[in-house]
Amino acid sequence: MTPSIVQYGTGRPVLLLHGGGGPQTVSEFGARLAAELPAHVVVPTHPGFGGTPRPDELTTISGLAKVYAELLDELALDDVTVIGNSIGGWIAAELALLGSPRVGSVVLVDPVGIVVPDHPVVDFFALTFPEIAELSYYNPDGFRIDPAALPPAAQEQLAANRAALAVYAGEMVDPALRGRLAAITQPALVIWGDSDRIADPGYGQAYADAIPGADFEVLPQTGHLPQLESPDLLLSALRSFSSTAGSR
Repeated sequence: MTPSIVQYGTGRPVLLLHGGGGPQTVSEFGARLAAELPAHVVVPTHPGFGGTPRPDELTTISGLAKVYAELLDELALDDVTVIGNSIGGWIAAELALLGSPRVGSVVLVDPVGIVVPDHPVVDFFALTFPEIAELSYYNPDGFRIDPAALPPAAQEQLAANRAALAVYAGEMVDPALRGRLAAITQPALVIWGDSDRIADPGYGQAYADAIPGADFEVLPQTGHLPQLESPDLLLSALRSFSSTAGSR
């Protein structure tokens, strides 16, 4: 299937993958990235998110990675930098592991998916929306959501996003993923917010250590969604990586 996509700008191709909060968590940053890098940024909506349909057979993160490998083929994009946040980072890692020749490099921004015994991912589905905001941001005051205050259509979309996330990600980990990451051959950067309490920086360091040659960069005063909370810092990190990835 072909997912719903929005495209911004021209230049080096970038596939920007959102996390469980939906495409709105990356869309504004995608437009800015396209303008300032510059880049041709493709922002898909994972099937089942944002009011889009999800085929019954599409139930896994690895399945989503295959959807995006096919999308890159359909768009005929080469030397693509795949950037993903949270479960989008997990999808990006799985896409790199597929070995698509169209993927030039990967940037994993506070991804989930691996098991790190001393640094567990929080039990996301046991949290209320205010609790999620509290753990997701250095300064959560501007990001709290009260679902009861939203219009019915927005409430339905939030519920559908959460249901799709549960189908794809389950407990937010794949016990085999950490070992499989050793097979990633593309240049890789793992970026982490120092105040991420969904998965802490120790978890992030373990993620980077599992990928051969990966760089690890911690952003100060930043939580689980740097593209929303610290876009300037994230853009700077991406610009530096973009300038060196092609020479690795």
